[in-house]
Amino acid sequence: MFNFLEAAITRSRTSLLLLFMIVLAGLVARAAIPVEGEPQIEVPLFVITVLNEGISPEDAERLLVMPLEIELRQVEGIKELNAFAAENAATLLVEFDASFDLDQALTDTREAVDRAKVEFPTTTEEPIIQEISTSDRPTIQVNVAGDVPERLLYTTALDLRDAIEGQAGILSADLIGDREELLEIIINPSELETYQLSSEQIISSISRNNRLIPAGSIDNGEGRFSIKVPSVIENAADLFELPIKTEGDTVVTLSDVATIKRTFKDRASYSRINGKVSIGLQVVKRTNYNVLDAISNTRAAVEKLRPSLPAKVEVTYSQDQGPYAESQVVELEGNIFTALGLVMVIVVAAMGIRSGIVVGLGIPVSFLFSLIFIYLLGYSFNFMVMFGMLLGLGMLIDGAVVITEYADRKMTEGFGSQEAYLLAAKRMFWPVTASVATTLAAFLPLIFWPGVSGKFMFYLPVTVFTVLSGSLLYALVFGPVIGSIIGKAGSVSEVNRHTLKILEDGDPRTLKSLTGLYARMLGFATRYAVVTIAITVGSLLVTFWAYQQYGHGLIYFSQGETKFAQLSVRARGNLSVDEVYALVTEVEDKIIDVEGIEYINTFTKLGGTPGRDGGLDKVGGMFLELYDQQYRRSSSTEILEEIRERTQGIVGIQVEIQAMDMGPPIGKPLNIEFSSYDRALIDPAVQRVVNYMINEVDGIRDVDDTRSLPGVEFKINVDRAQAAIYGADVSQVGVAVQLVTNGVKVGEYRPDRADDAVDIRVRYPSAQRGIMALNTLNISTPTGLVPLSNFVTLEPMPNVSTIQRVNGVPIKKVLANVAPNVLADDKVKEIQAWIDSQDWPAGLKIEFRGANEEQAETLAFIGVAFAMSLLLMFVLLVTQFNSFYQSLLILFAVILSTAGVLIGLLITGNPFSAILSGVGVVALAGIVVNNNIVLIDTYNQLRREHPELDYADLIVRTGAQRLRPVMLTTITTVFGLLPLATNYSIDLVNRTVVHGGELSSLWVPLSQAIVSGLTFATLLTLVTTPAMLMLPYQLRALKNTLLKQAGHQGNPSRTATLQTE
Repeated sequence: MFNFLEAAITRSRTSLLLLFMIVLAGLVARAAIPVEGEPQIEVPLFVITVLNEGISPEDAERLLVMPLEIELRQVEGIKELNAFAAENAATLLVEFDASFDLDQALTDTREAVDRAKVEFPTTTEEPIIQEISTSDRPTIQVNVAGDVPERLLYTTALDLRDAIEGQAGILSADLIGDREELLEIIINPSELETYQLSSEQIISSISRNNRLIPAGSIDNGEGRFSIKVPSVIENAADLFELPIKTEGDTVVTLSDVATIKRTFKDRASYSRINGKVSIGLQVVKRTNYNVLDAISNTRAAVEKLRPSLPAKVEVTYSQDQGPYAESQVVELEGNIFTALGLVMVIVVAAMGIRSGIVVGLGIPVSFLFSLIFIYLLGYSFNFMVMFGMLLGLGMLIDGAVVITEYADRKMTEGFGSQEAYLLAAKRMFWPVTASVATTLAAFLPLIFWPGVSGKFMFYLPVTVFTVLSGSLLYALVFGPVIGSIIGKAGSVSEVNRHTLKILEDGDPRTLKSLTGLYARMLGFATRYAVVTIAITVGSLLVTFWAYQQYGHGLIYFSQGETKFAQLSVRARGNLSVDEVYALVTEVEDKIIDVEGIEYINTFTKLGGTPGRDGGLDKVGGMFLELYDQQYRRSSSTEILEEIRERTQGIVGIQVEIQAMDMGPPIGKPLNIEFSSYDRALIDPAVQRVVNYMINEVDGIRDVDDTRSLPGVEFKINVDRAQAAIYGADVSQVGVAVQLVTNGVKVGEYRPDRADDAVDIRVRYPSAQRGIMALNTLNISTPTGLVPLSNFVTLEPMPNVSTIQRVNGVPIKKVLANVAPNVLADDKVKEIQAWIDSQDWPAGLKIEFRGANEEQAETLAFIGVAFAMSLLLMFVLLVTQFNSFYQSLLILFAVILSTAGVLIGLLITGNPFSAILSGVGVVALAGIVVNNNIVLIDTYNQLRREHPELDYADLIVRTGAQRLRPVMLTTITTVFGLLPLATNYSIDLVNRTVVHGGELSSLWVPLSQAIVSGLTFATLLTLVTTPAMLMLPYQLRALKNTLLKQAGHQGNPSRTATLQTE
């Protein structure tokens, strides 16, 4: 190995050529890596949708959900199965274990659905299976609005969609706020009576005249001719002359008794942009395609069409992820360069310009080396990768600092630069390698983090791995090569030569410098090693006790600024589409002029449909996009609180506002699940908990639950015997009811520009539709027209909106947010204590899910990862030092760093982040041991070189010699992360300084953990480690003294003889 190092330094041109190739490959990889704001997470989560128009929630559960559950239970790897049975449809969310193979999960799910669908009713449509991924989130939304007819907006949106989907990198451009097309046949009841026709005759005639007839061909021996029978409806005009009834020479056509028009289905929702009705196109990019290029292509396609668009049609952009992703990357890159500048200033000040260049070049080389592997692994350039690089910034120069500092000392002694750097590389090879290996061992368990959080955090340890691997290569090979060429002793004055000579061969306690002061303090600490260690242990115990008593709680990820927010409007009752629209627009009018909001995307929907973000009473919402922080005066928290205040006084509705923070998705922080096979037990229990949370728990708001909404539905009871007297049956009643609701589907046709077949539906005019029309409706029977009311009665019943099941067990949920500056973890403990004190029916299970569940799993994993990291490091250290005591002594720094993290949290008043602070503690385990490794390796080397020295002198000399590199590596790491730790984002490249911004506030917990933990651990390590090195010798000396005294007391004659002598 050392021959390789010698060859690398002596063949410097070859080494420099290899370095140039790495730099060039890294630059090419940086240009080719796609840029994204957040990391792409692929989780095996599938949504199965089964449509059956008109089916009730009860029937959907029995006929659709249960067959699917039976088959899906047989599939391996399913973590959780959520089922929703609602009107007209059933929906199942199939969540596999995050580590399960995605393709296999999809195949198994499809096979299970295929087995189950044979049990479905014949009227059920083909099941739809969709894969859910973070890449499905729209990268930009194109909004088409204007005071023009809906048809013009729709055709314009279609033109834009076709143009956008033809661009490179675009997966789809999905329309929202549009309505399905419909060929509507409005029959006139008075005309039917005039011509003595029934609705059944019209329906039958249309069905018989809209069929594909394969007429075949004729071959008469003289030729072969195909025969075509035009029998399929191709446009609305084909229906006008359709014969319905003939009497003599008179033909009654469809146009005589009905109005035929191409229109849209009844509106069930609205979409608006900044207060204007719109149709939106949500553009989704392809996986692993650069988000900036995808958005640029989208905008180019729209701008190319803009001159040809109708004059009154407005096309705008919203939810543009491009500037957001670019600003995140640019800002974090700027912070990296800022940290690089701070590190360079420190290194140059301590070691001189030439040594500073040798150390500083390791930063870009290590980053470019990392980018090569990130590109080869197929990762995107997202903020997790960027922060992995920023986290590695302080650590990656440790090896270069240690080797360069040693070489600088040797050059000061008179060695040439090539010989000095070769000696340094050989002498520090194993300490530097062990230091990097222990750091990597700390991060290694994080790669195996399970679940969605693990998928999200996976990029961090992988990036740190590649960065530190590059730093090790640079420190051992390329750094010494460059140093051997440009290296020169930092200072060769007689004072420095004298200081160096004393550090090498004299007593450093005689020095008048800071090093001498430290040596004298170290001499005192080692002389009273037991006292020093006792004070250290006492400090640790006080720290842990103080945090337990005065700690500020626990959060899941991070708290801070946001650019996006989601507003939900909740209302109860049988509300019509227009009533919902009026309520939501009233909320929109209240907030549209709030300062700081750039775009408001509004949507409405009918209540009673399930959603992952709350209960069933959500009737609308708004996606809020705020201006960038530098363009607004208020923080995102202040803006959202202003929105909440403005919307509090609206009667009949409840408005919720939720910031869309970066990090793993968790939904509302309070999520309580009630489950029981006996449904009668669930609703009363939910009501008790809701009442307690609203009336007795402070600091929570937006309390919501998933019980069925209070409402009325009508049940049509058919007296079958009475109907039979009139020659009628249930199917005729069903057709009559459809005529006054959504209409009877009699066929389909496919016009130009249609994505799918357009329904042909027959219905009554709007004035004669509605539930009360059933009382006056007549149906055709063999005895003539008979009032439906003769054998049909309407019965109002409580509404059942949606039935939810988890793993086959019926459930209901209670969800809530917490007020600002209130920790969800504290409220979870308070509510859990109350639940535990209450009596609940047997068979009812109550548990916290969502964020609390993820938080518990995260803390459990962090604990296991921490233990595994320590075990791996211990094995590496025993291999390096061949001493259990020295290995345990090195690992003692981990306890010191953990205490430092807790002290930092107590001082700043911040809560412990389960993910970020937890990762910080694990990362510190690999960082803080590096100083101890260098100290103890130097001590062992000096002990071999100077066996004649006293142990106390050896330990003091060791500390004095390694003070500068230890302090240098610590200060560079601390200063590299200090801006983010203080919630500042300092970008020297773009000359911006932001306090409390989205980027800095996101990473405060992790940065603070490393800064406070490393600072505290280093200060104590410089004193406690030498004291612990001295402890065995003092204990051995004490033991020998006691044995000697005991020996003297046991042999008095020998003692007397000795005294005589």
